Amino acid sequence: MDTSLRLEPWAEDDFWLLLRKNEPAMTEHLGGPETEAKLNDRHQRYLAMSAGEPAAGRMFRIVAEDQSVGTIGFWERVWKGEEVYETGWGILPEFQGRGLAARAARTVIAHAGAHGTRRHLHAFPSVGHGASNGVCRTAGFVLLGETRFEYPPGQWHASNDWRAVLV
Repeated sequence: MDTSLRLEPWAEDDFWLLLRKNEPAMTEHLGGPETEAKLNDRHQRYLAMSAGEPAAGRMFRIVAEDQSVGTIGFWERVWKGEEVYETGWGILPEFQGRGLAARAARTVIAHAGAHGTRRHLHAFPSVGHGASNGVCRTAGFVLLGETRFEYPPGQWHASNDWRAVLV
């Protein structure tokens, strides 16, 4: 693992990152900002993931050069009849464009492969989200094609289905 970038398990003090990631510029491809109640629910889910069985998934705070720069995680889901993991990330605007998301994604691929029980990790960025699709490409995911994806619940959009093989 790169010593200048590390993943720290989600902790009680990390709620501020959810607030920062809830800004319109950060949620443009995710259906827009959420209510504070939804953010509190998300925070509780992330804390439970950190306290639970590692194979079920994890949420992390991304730390680069001793600064919190964003979040990344992986969780269980069934996709097209297969039990897989899904991943998602967000890098705060002032840290974007430095390759941090791709480095964090490679780290989470390694972590899910070492601690998980599923063979594949998928990412589903919006077709129009060039930066996230670039992260997938750079991190070693393989593009399986375009799909319709529901996120948040009730909102369908065109996404790319990227897959990494976990070993």
